[in-house]
Amino acid sequence: MERRTAPLTFNLAEEQKQQLCASLGNVELTLLYKASVHGYQASAFHQRCDHQGPTLLVAYNRSGYVFGGYTSVGYAQSGKYISDSEAFLFSFQGKIPVFSKVNSGNHARYDDAGMPNFGQQLNFCRNGEVVYNEGGKSYSFNAKRLYGNDTKVTECEVYKVRDAKCEWKEKEKPWRNIQWTSIYELKEIIREYKPLKTSARRARILMIGPVGAGKSSFFNSINSIFTGHVTNKAISGYAGTSVTTQFRTYTVKDGRGGRTLPFVLCDTMGLEEESGAGLDIEDISSILQGHVPDRYKFNSTALFQPVKQKASRPASLQEKIHCVVYVIDASKISLMSDELEEKLAVIRREINSLGIPQMVLMTKVDEACPLVAKDLQSLYLSSYIKSKVQEVNSRLGVPVSCVLPVKNYSQELELELNCDILLLSALQQMLRLADDYLDDVDADDYDVHVI
Repeated sequence: MERRTAPLTFNLAEEQKQQLCASLGNVELTLLYKASVHGYQASAFHQRCDHQGPTLLVAYNRSGYVFGGYTSVGYAQSGKYISDSEAFLFSFQGKIPVFSKVNSGNHARYDDAGMPNFGQQLNFCRNGEVVYNEGGKSYSFNAKRLYGNDTKVTECEVYKVRDAKCEWKEKEKPWRNIQWTSIYELKEIIREYKPLKTSARRARILMIGPVGAGKSSFFNSINSIFTGHVTNKAISGYAGTSVTTQFRTYTVKDGRGGRTLPFVLCDTMGLEEESGAGLDIEDISSILQGHVPDRYKFNSTALFQPVKQKASRPASLQEKIHCVVYVIDASKISLMSDELEEKLAVIRREINSLGIPQMVLMTKVDEACPLVAKDLQSLYLSSYIKSKVQEVNSRLGVPVSCVLPVKNYSQELELELNCDILLLSALQQMLRLADDYLDDVDADDYDVHVI
């Protein structure tokens, strides 16, 4: 008599499954391989997983970590390095997965006859363990954060990933509307913008955010759009501490040698978790009230002191900040510490007391969601990005309508239409909020001299 095989059950929690599916688009997962059932031998893995197309590997360890990797190129034991720009590693940090995309120009996998590996940097389920090669460069991740440095695997599952429906992009309704062809209209709206009060010649927008979130990169991106090619006028990057050490006020010209556009982007030192490190809250108050001059160098051991001549008179409306933008890395929202969240809450209360409108610029959406990395126009079809917007709303208290996801220029050498449209749409919203502030102030209370 033939023995009946019990149906495979998976360890992946339904909520975790939904989060991973949301990050990949409208897909379905079918369990192909389960190490505790089929064995940890490479032959068992390849027998069930070769030539299956895109797959998602999920591993579990003794410390309770749920982590793994995705590849869009099927296993075939070809003995070759595999290029796969859609590949990524992931780890659940609480209920939300955090992703690490394959680095540009690096191999995503080595397709051999062994157990699955990602870039020969992370080998899964080899003799029931995860093996990490510290010299690998295909993925940028922290082993402790990814799986707690606990290499003993208690289970390993591989799922086949397939589209739930071929025409999902056309049929599914986006959760926010955007015109992906409106680049010229957006540029013209920004060119023709005039602040509501004549005493404010340009809208002044203050960028605040953690180190490495993309404040300086946002200015560079906007400057690139109007210059016509990718620029790096503002120093940007990530060095563990803030690259920006000065208060900078940046204007943008409409093309090379063109007129100055009617807004100023103000860049600050990055926020840091530790007390006494990064931008001080008292310094932010001085910036908001228009007392801090361009190129003032921040000092973490001493607060800003306005010069006596300026301190004796109120700042003009043109010197004050008209809109505040929090710049938050979409891929790190769930990792935000309690200390940083509390610091942002204190800043927000101070800004509220001055009646200045606030919004959130959610950067690096392509790093946060593999679906968006594949196609930026999928941004407002991604339920994963929507969940990130809602998370920002609950953690920072900023309305959902004031949380705008964007992608700054970072690795690109040429401009991209979809990227431009998201960035300009965000800038347009900043100008609208600045007008809300200007509409609410009494211009007679300010010095009408504009600088």
